[in-house]
Amino acid sequence: MKEHARPYDSPRRREAAQATRVAIASAARSLFAERGWAATTVRDIARAAEVSEPTIYNVFGGKEGLAIALVEELEADADVVQAREEILTAAGHPPAQLAALVGFDRRLFERGGDIMELVREAGRTVPELADIYTESRHRGRGAQHVIFGAWPEGTLRPDIDLDTACDIYASISSVDSFRTLSHERGWSGDRIQEFWTAALITLLLAAPQA
Repeated sequence: MKEHARPYDSPRRREAAQATRVAIASAARSLFAERGWAATTVRDIARAAEVSEPTIYNVFGGKEGLAIALVEELEADADVVQAREEILTAAGHPPAQLAALVGFDRRLFERGGDIMELVREAGRTVPELADIYTESRHRGRGAQHVIFGAWPEGTLRPDIDLDTACDIYASISSVDSFRTLSHERGWSGDRIQEFWTAALITLLLAAPQA
C-alpha cells in the first residue's frame, strides 16, 4: 500500500512562516495606529509587510483575525503571570496588592494601549471585536472584585461597597487616563504608576496603611 506523501516541513520553513506572521502583525499594528481601523485595508497591510493579500487571509483570515491576534498577545506582553504572583505574594497587604494591579495595568496600557483603542474602535462595526473588548473589561473587573472581596471587613472605606470600589479603580486606572497622561502631558510610566497607586490607596482604603 502506497504511503501518502507528508507535507514537507523544516525548521527553516517554520522560521520563515513565523517571520512572515510577525511582519504582517507589525505592519498592521503600525497602520492601525496611524490611520485607524476603517481607513486601513488588507491591501495596505500587504504592501507594508511586503506580502500578498492572499497570504494575509491565509495566515490571519483578514483584518478581524489580525486584530484578534494582536489582542491575544497583550496579556503575555504585560506579563499576567508576574502580576498574579505579585498579588498572591502580597496577600494580607491591600496597598501592595493595589500596587501589583496598577503595575499590570501600566504594562498593559504602555505596551498595548494602541491595540485596546483599536479593538474599541473596530468594535463599533465588528460585533466579534466588540465582544472581545467587553469580555476583557469584564475579566479585569472580575479580578478586582475577587481581590477586593478577599480583604478583611473594614479594609475598604466605610462609605463605599465592593462594586463602587471597582468603579473607582476603573476610573483611575484606565487606558484613556494613561494615554492622556503619557501622550498629552508627558508623564513617564513610572510617574503614572506611582500616582495611580497613591490615589487608589487614598480613595479605597479605610485608613493609611504601611
